[in-house]
Amino acid sequence: MNRLAIITLGIFFTLNVFAQGPPITTETPIMLGLEGNGVRTFGKFISKENVTIYVQPIGIPYNITSKFQVGAIFPFKLITPKDSRTTGGFADMTVFAKYQLYKKDGKAKTFRILGLIKQTFPTGKTSSSSTIGSGLYQTYIGIVIGKLTTKIGLYTDFGYNITNKNMSDNFIYNFSVGVPLLPHKYPQKQLNTFLEFNGNYVFDPKVHTVFISPGFQFIPGRRILFETSFQIPIVQDNITTNKTNYMVLLGTRFLIN
Repeated sequence: MNRLAIITLGIFFTLNVFAQGPPITTETPIMLGLEGNGVRTFGKFISKENVTIYVQPIGIPYNITSKFQVGAIFPFKLITPKDSRTTGGFADMTVFAKYQLYKKDGKAKTFRILGLIKQTFPTGKTSSSSTIGSGLYQTYIGIVIGKLTTKIGLYTDFGYNITNKNMSDNFIYNFSVGVPLLPHKYPQKQLNTFLEFNGNYVFDPKVHTVFISPGFQFIPGRRILFETSFQIPIVQDNITTNKTNYMVLLGTRFLIN
């Protein structure tokens, strides 16, 4: 669930300036624009060998200042094991804080670095045969980096996730390239394409997964955005059972003010 939390909130870029939307499954270090005070939600369908999972998180970020943001993620999860009934409920909740560490702006370009801390709480039930939550407290500490122009956006984030109950920690990393397909104009209307990579390395036992995630994003105006991503596994080292077949994401982001 923690990985889903990490991909749940990308902060929107200043769309009227750079005509560039945020990446879909990678964090972005820009804390202005459509997610200054807003809502993000998406449906994510996960197909595995022995189970299908549907997750619907709602993320609510709030900018304290132009450099400091806090927020929370409230996920709902449905699990359908093969040849069994569906179990659903509220999954593990996450709160987070982001702080801008470095910014260098130029003409129609910017480079920024952000610090990110997340705390996940074991609010999802674990009593059923198909557990909704992890049963773990998890603390994530990471860095988010982005370089954006009117023609391309380059993003990466990476960090260390600490767990309790003697469970293994893990290292999470993501990379994204975004390209606007429409010319920069006003009023704002954009179609963006993304190619992203999402990796997770568990230390004990050693398990490494990497997904390639092409996606599209449509921005019809200043206050709303629609996006979709198709995630395909390219590395699933040391996973012998219940491998992931694919994941599909379809969501929206809305600016409150």
